[in-house]
Amino acid sequence: MKDLKGTFLFAQSGGPTSVINASCCGALMEALKNPNVTQVLGAEYGVKGILEERFFDIRKEDSYELELLKYTPSSILGSCRYKLKDFSVDEEDYLKILNVFKKYDIRFFLYNGGNDSMDTCNKISKYFEYKGYNCNVIGVPKTIDNDLYGTDHCPGYGSASKFIATSLMEIYQDVHVYDQGRIVFVEIMGRNAGWLACSAMIPEIKGFGPDLLYLPEQPFDLDKFFSDVIDVSKKKNGKVIAVISEGVKDKGGNYISESLSNCKSDSFGHTQLGGICEVLASIASTKYNLKVRPIKLSLLQRCSAHIASLTDINEAYNAGKYACKYAIEGYTDKMVVFERDKNSKEYRINYVLSDLSLAANNEKTVPLEWIKDDNKGMKQEFFDYVLPLINGKSEYPTEDGLPRYARLKKVLYKL
Repeated sequence: MKDLKGTFLFAQSGGPTSVINASCCGALMEALKNPNVTQVLGAEYGVKGILEERFFDIRKEDSYELELLKYTPSSILGSCRYKLKDFSVDEEDYLKILNVFKKYDIRFFLYNGGNDSMDTCNKISKYFEYKGYNCNVIGVPKTIDNDLYGTDHCPGYGSASKFIATSLMEIYQDVHVYDQGRIVFVEIMGRNAGWLACSAMIPEIKGFGPDLLYLPEQPFDLDKFFSDVIDVSKKKNGKVIAVISEGVKDKGGNYISESLSNCKSDSFGHTQLGGICEVLASIASTKYNLKVRPIKLSLLQRCSAHIASLTDINEAYNAGKYACKYAIEGYTDKMVVFERDKNSKEYRINYVLSDLSLAANNEKTVPLEWIKDDNKGMKQEFFDYVLPLINGKSEYPTEDGLPRYARLKKVLYKL
């Protein structure tokens, strides 16, 4: 809807990243200076904050603190994993959201998140259209998993890749420090897409890469895995680094971690993965008499802002900035996506729009043609794709030798 005037609302959802607040910064700074925006609010804890009418008054924040959001990890406004049912099944939450939007005259709404968040964003947008309420709804992409459909890559992925690649280089140095062998299993996040695990292979171009790589895109065979490990161990004097995505599956599509251990499900019905390397290390010890050190990078993959890619920070900021611009220009039911300029000799990204429905719950996986045979790693196409994304060093401010993060007042807005 063009020529709308009213309140601008920004909210964050799903798992955080080291640069998600850069998107928040870009959106809020753009909204604060636009004459069509009468008020700028941030919802606490995503859609749950909307339902509970918990909004922060962004105009009460210091501009310097807002600028520091570019270097502050995690979700500054608070996140959630709240699933909205289809409004054809249960309209209660939607009616509450609509009444809240009317009450606060919210005409521009940006939701920052991954697959499930884009599903929520799409549902709200479609409901407003159904009810005839004029509000421009734009999704802002975010996920270290890099699995959002329709975009070249996702904000957060470049920084997570840089952290993983650097960590693997450091692990390599440690594994090779002794004359005797050491076997290490490294577990990387990634439910159905192996983008993060692939980034563990980046050190290969510097001569410090892992020996084996196992991705969700290819069936995982337990016996073949240990055969691979033993074979490398014999060839390399007992030194082995194997990288395993937490989402590896057997040929029947079942998660290996689910079959080997008890896994719970989250509110969206997704199996809560993790711990596969510990289980594999235990099997290695009891069945094959191998001493293995399991390493789980866990939350560090998504919160290590100290090593964030400058490219990632800038692109995340621009994702929020352009989402705000597009919303105010009259676009709705869209998500900002990154389009790599194939006509440019240098790496360049265009910020364009895609239908929210395409991103909602659709996953982009690693192209099979980029993966080497026999779990040996990645082909050149992957390195051409990923290297520009990890480029540039973040010059974050410090205080007493530690990172200086944003300190928002978080004043609740009252009508």
